[in-house]
Amino acid sequence: MASKEEGVDWQQAAQCSKVVCEGGSLERTIDWKQGLAIAIGVPLLILPSIGYFASYLYSFAIIVWGLSVFQGFMQNLAYGELATTFPNASGLPGFAQNVFKGDGKSKYDKGNLIGGFSAWSYWFAWNPVLAIFAILVGSYLQGLIPALSGYSAYSLSLAAGVVIYSTLLLINSRGLSSGATMGYILAFLSLAPLAIITLSPFATGDFVLSNITGSWFPADWAWDLHHILILLGIFAMAQWSACAWETAAIYGPEYKKPGSDVPKALFSCGAVCLFTYILVQTAVTGTLGVEGVLAQPVSPMLPLAQAALGTVGTYIAIIMLVAAMVLIIQTAFLGSARAMHSMATEGNLPRVFGKINANGTPIVAMVVIALFNLGLISFGTPTAILAASAIGYVCANGISLFAYFKAKSNPRLAALDRPFKAPSGWKNVALLFGLFNLPLCLIGIVYLNSLEIGWTSTIVGFIVLSLYIPLWLYSQHEVHVAKNKA
Repeated sequence: MASKEEGVDWQQAAQCSKVVCEGGSLERTIDWKQGLAIAIGVPLLILPSIGYFASYLYSFAIIVWGLSVFQGFMQNLAYGELATTFPNASGLPGFAQNVFKGDGKSKYDKGNLIGGFSAWSYWFAWNPVLAIFAILVGSYLQGLIPALSGYSAYSLSLAAGVVIYSTLLLINSRGLSSGATMGYILAFLSLAPLAIITLSPFATGDFVLSNITGSWFPADWAWDLHHILILLGIFAMAQWSACAWETAAIYGPEYKKPGSDVPKALFSCGAVCLFTYILVQTAVTGTLGVEGVLAQPVSPMLPLAQAALGTVGTYIAIIMLVAAMVLIIQTAFLGSARAMHSMATEGNLPRVFGKINANGTPIVAMVVIALFNLGLISFGTPTAILAASAIGYVCANGISLFAYFKAKSNPRLAALDRPFKAPSGWKNVALLFGLFNLPLCLIGIVYLNSLEIGWTSTIVGFIVLSLYIPLWLYSQHEVHVAKNKA
């Protein structure tokens, strides 16, 4: 018999949302290897932060990356279990919405609001990746091709955004399996140069260990409240990158066998990230030294490639690295579109965002995301966009981890079938990391933003998050009207 509480059929909720049951479902067309191919761009998320982290932490940034990937494993064990408990939920956005789902009796249910806000926060966390990497593509191309030096960084980034977003929109409109094929191609073209550029200094002797051991922290570093808040802010930005392989779970409704495919895709991507994040920061700092990294804060892989491969090798490697950036743009594009689709199908966002084309692609959401990011490119600085985006990510992670705690503590939810289970007692670990996100990392990122780039980034972050309230109120009214007509 299905478990029920306060009018909610949790077994049915775990298997099928209202809109999904009515035929608006995404199609189950991929296996775990294809999910991994789409998510494998996540290691590239380190690129905007290499120089930024070094400016605050010097060589200790290497340790922060390692701890952040470890945090990812702790959190993703919980998410892996939730993904198999709610096989039709689209990753973090879907988990929170299913766990906090209201009883359907109230027009404006606070449970729906909490779950929907978590999904919106997650959308805002992934969405700006498109703008960040369009800016980086423009920067790398300008540094690589002298003929482009006469153009403004903004015009190059905008042009890159238009070309990349349009191409990916066209390819992925044919279905997620087409996106996976694109992922295979880009993964081959992109991870190889990243590995070559990163490993070459160790083989050529350009890597100098004393560049790391001689500069663990800035000379004025102290373990006082000021620096602890900075460190919390850095951790908030680090998890935006190093924990982001949870995106492999967002394709839950599109895996052929979600019970086994999700954990395989999730932790395979995590293993790649564990290796990549530590090694890239180590190679860059050990080869260039802290001062060398700070001299190229936006594109430190350029001098690393030049030192390791020479002029010709640099051209080849950077072109392939640009392909890697396109890969992570695709990862973010698909993930944020499915977050919007998930909110719309749960009635927490206007239903227009849940529209899918004949190939099962949430095309309206993808068009809106592309246009939004063309506007974000005007920020100009990747770290400013990242800092605003990180506010959304700590909110999404915090609420999702609290959702896991509720799913394990509530007798009705705990009785649901779980093909994959985290270790015993993991709800307490999830609660601990949930509290680390909210409030600690949230306070840290707001404080760090105020020091680095003023209040603009924080204000933008909170404005975007607050925009959810009128959208949610409208969507609840839309659902209420549809029920009355039924």
